Amino acid sequence: QVQLVESGGGLVQPGGSLRLSCAASGTIFSFDVMGWYRQAPGKQRELVAVITGGGSTNYADSVKGRFTISRDNAKSTVYLQMGDLKPDDTAVYYCNLGGFPGRNYWGQGTQVTVSS
Repeated sequence: QVQLVESGGGLVQPGGSLRLSCAASGTIFSFDVMGWYRQAPGKQRELVAVITGGGSTNYADSVKGRFTISRDNAKSTVYLQMGDLKPDDTAVYYCNLGGFPGRNYWGQGTQVTVSS
């Protein structure tokens, strides 16, 4: 079993920054793919960014150049540094661990609100 706990969400003004953290516990493997997804009201959950155990990353086009995903395998933690935030970034952000059959875990989500 795997548990994921997100933190770092909140209210920020447009153009501001936030850093999200997701701490994983349980049976974690260095090759697990970890990532961030988000879901805005009335919309489907969408990929924000993912990172492999080896550090390869992939980003949604809408966040490229503004968000950076990273991970600390020793701490089983993944981070999402978000910059130049826009109102369209407002959503519940979810941490995910998966990438392999039988492994697909979600955190409880953390709210990010971008508003003046």
